[in-house]
Amino acid sequence: MSRIAVVGGNGQIARHLHSLLAVRGHTPVALARREEQRAALESLGAEFALLDIENTAADGFAAAFAGCDAVVFTAGGGPDGNIERKRTVDLEGSLKSIEGAQAAGVRRFVQVSAINVDDPLPDDTAPVWRAYVEAKRDADAALRTSGLDWTILRPGRLTDEAGTGRVALGEEVERAEIPRADVAAVVAAVLDAPVSIGHQWNLVSGPTTVDEAIATAH
Repeated sequence: MSRIAVVGGNGQIARHLHSLLAVRGHTPVALARREEQRAALESLGAEFALLDIENTAADGFAAAFAGCDAVVFTAGGGPDGNIERKRTVDLEGSLKSIEGAQAAGVRRFVQVSAINVDDPLPDDTAPVWRAYVEAKRDADAALRTSGLDWTILRPGRLTDEAGTGRVALGEEVERAEIPRADVAAVVAAVLDAPVSIGHQWNLVSGPTTVDEAIATAH
């Protein structure tokens, strides 16, 4: 059994992830910023711990990761137009998670990013979208050079449709949609798949089972 720290533990992908990890025999540790979120997250099979991503320093992240075997970063600043939160959550939250994992001796790190964020942006890109893409791009770059045992998943446009359990996964997969439930399923699976370490994969809905997609993506 492994303890998995989930940063952004009350997020939409995370809420799917907790029960999947529990079924696999892991203990998800849902790191969230409000005490009133505890009961709902515990009902999904997670342990609950407080972590305010924006107002906690890296040493606080390290303390939150103590006793864990892996970190999943699936936090996001939300869909609104708050440019500042793209920096403080999507980028700085990831950077502090990386530093916290290093300090806590947690080597395994899985990050949920976004598809095609390394591509150049058009000059007329909306400022909030530019801030989001650049935050995800820079967070991924930091993780790749961190020395941790990392996997980066870059899903396409997220939907709330029911998961299908079938995906397309790989470096060159084209942009498409994917249910959040299927993203969570892939996160849970790559944590148990050492072959995924050191890989950055695009992720969308497709024809292949999750386990087969991971086995063949590399």
